[in-house]
Amino acid sequence: MKTASKVITILTSLLLVGLAVFVYVKFFFVYSQGVNEGDINYFQNEGYIFKTYEGKMIQTGYNSRNSSAGIQSNEFKFSVEDEAVARQIESNSSRQVKLHWKRYLGTLPWRGNSEYVVDSVVSVMPHVLPGVQPVDDLLTLPIEE
Repeated sequence: MKTASKVITILTSLLLVGLAVFVYVKFFFVYSQGVNEGDINYFQNEGYIFKTYEGKMIQTGYNSRNSSAGIQSNEFKFSVEDEAVARQIESNSSRQVKLHWKRYLGTLPWRGNSEYVVDSVVSVMPHVLPGVQPVDDLLTLPIEE
């Protein structure tokens, strides 16, 4: 084998390995994971080719940067891969939901539109209004089709 062909083979191999590492880190490496709690603002199944579950959670809290502002809300946009988790979120959309998520550095069309992918529902709590006794069982009426 000539020296030029060895160099080309080595460079091609390095390029392919580098590309494989880049694709893994960008799309499959879990960069971070955590838990967010709040109210589900919307949750839907959308997409032309790949139907994915997309949602937005509203998290209330205090604004520490602006002393004149009181309570603020933060949005947490997320995707869900697992249909069982999606059904749990849909059935508890009127309650305070705590979701566990994984963050990837890039999105894939079949995984969803967000870098944050929810993989489980940690807990569900009913909304508690000041001075109102919480109700464990909510009356659910059937939807007419």
